[in-house]
Amino acid sequence: MLDASSVEQLGWDEQWQSALERLGDDTLIPGRIAAQHRGEYVVWSTDGELRAGLAGRLFHDVEVGASMPAVGDWVALRPRPAERRGTIETVLPRRTAISRKQAFKESLEQVLAANVDVVLLLNGLDADFSVRRLERYLTTAWESGAQPVVVLTKSDLQADITDALLDVESVAIGVPVVPVSNVTGDGIDAVRRHLSAGRTSVLLGSSGVGKSSLLNRLIGTDLMRTSELAADGTGRHTTTHRELVLLPDGSLAIDTPGLRELQLWDGDLGSSFADVEELAANCRFNDCTHTHEPGCDVLAAVDDGRLELDRLRSWRKLQRELLSIAARKDRRLRAELKRRWIAQGRAGKAAAAQKRRG
Repeated sequence: MLDASSVEQLGWDEQWQSALERLGDDTLIPGRIAAQHRGEYVVWSTDGELRAGLAGRLFHDVEVGASMPAVGDWVALRPRPAERRGTIETVLPRRTAISRKQAFKESLEQVLAANVDVVLLLNGLDADFSVRRLERYLTTAWESGAQPVVVLTKSDLQADITDALLDVESVAIGVPVVPVSNVTGDGIDAVRRHLSAGRTSVLLGSSGVGKSSLLNRLIGTDLMRTSELAADGTGRHTTTHRELVLLPDGSLAIDTPGLRELQLWDGDLGSSFADVEELAANCRFNDCTHTHEPGCDVLAAVDDGRLELDRLRSWRKLQRELLSIAARKDRRLRAELKRRWIAQGRAGKAAAAQKRRG
């Protein structure tokens, strides 16, 4: 049971205390957002668990483009303990954030979890297994500033997971990979070794991958609601909101709903595609597009089998996605891309005309 009067067990430290004191308001207390329900937040604080809404200024900030407070955020709270309620006056600066572009929005950030130390990236060893999806998750995790750990769930469904492990390790460069079974408990202790008291992890993965089941294993009881497997052996989506949970070892974990899609918000591909980036650095031309140029080390690696063509295609796709997002946020970049596209179009027309005259 959480003793919410001791915020230190939630990760509070001297740096957070300094950030709170800089606000210059002794009536504010520290709190950490544990859940969100229809615009209202559950906050763990020095006054216990309180329900809290946003101060008017924060509502204005959100209206003009700021991201909403997220589970895991540390906040400055104005408590009303007699009512078991409070008002969130300020979100303290985040150390890390798991972000994606909001669905159907042109350029708005959605923070899935804040102030996370470890990102557990779940991928099921069933029909939903996808190395390409994992590349996208790894890019998001590295950009957050947290440490990614790949967790391969449903290992009990496969007699031999050697090939799957090799596929994952080929893209999760330098990242721990842990196969687990939520049914038998195999691998759970290996996951625990990446958690520690006062540090926060978040579980990310598609619907039915086994996030809540893994969390129940880590807790040691069926705290999080789960569903039986569907007839085809795949998991069923259960979690409907993000929630911070205190584990028996003193670590914290954020459970999340299954992600139907994870559109990138920001970042570079240097960590998640270190192998491709290293090859690209050896190309003959600095502005090589890795599509047709002579002396392209990336294409040469595809030809001789050092690099899979699907991985190159995934790298190109994520590059285009990041460039598109950056252009939406930066007028100068958008204008530069427009000039580049116009120049390329004119060059293409000139080449076609020359060929016709040819």
